[in-house]
Amino acid sequence: MIRKIIKIDEEKCNGCGACAAACHEGAIEMINGKAKLTRENYCDGLGDCLPACPTNAISFEEREAPAYDETAVMAAKQKKTDEPLPCGCPGTASCTIKREEPVVSAKVTGQLNNWPVQIKLAPVNAPYFDNANLLVAADCTAYAYGNFHNEFMRNHVTLIGCPKLDQVDYTEKLTEIITRNNIKSLTIARMQVPCCGGLENAAKRALQASGKFIPWRIVTISTDGRIIE
Repeated sequence: MIRKIIKIDEEKCNGCGACAAACHEGAIEMINGKAKLTRENYCDGLGDCLPACPTNAISFEEREAPAYDETAVMAAKQKKTDEPLPCGCPGTASCTIKREEPVVSAKVTGQLNNWPVQIKLAPVNAPYFDNANLLVAADCTAYAYGNFHNEFMRNHVTLIGCPKLDQVDYTEKLTEIITRNNIKSLTIARMQVPCCGGLENAAKRALQASGKFIPWRIVTISTDGRIIE
């Protein structure tokens, strides 16, 4: 069948392995210091590996390729899960990992100041954008970071999205929002995972396309709830 699939330029590939780590389906492997698409039927064509590549060695192409085999991908993931973990437990067993408990106040107050919050649903000329501090956040950030409301959403207009699930480029929508409104500042909150690079890149491209000079920053949150950047 003819479908969209990734293409790896071996001449540009520097062998960093970031794309292989970013590919949740396991379609990419490192062979002799180069990234290789070894399982075409594992590639879903969504491109989680693209933002991870520092040399832009990965692109999309449409060509003859086997269909994406989700059943095979899930079976491979399950096999990997069943392998023993470094702590000695099988992947399906209970394995306790000691983590520091986050310090939160006894009273938790929600800080959501606008609705809707999904980037796709927000109207570009909503009145709450006027003179706003804009927070563009990945869906998972508020779940990963316990005090997200008070530290990031307070006094901000919040927009959330996930480029992997929505399968859309937010650049055009965010550009319109920044261009049409008096945005005072922009904060981009993303997870450490590579697929969040799509959200970060869209927000940065939107700011550039708007032609406006406003304060902006990027906050990266790890999967265990730490601010790492």
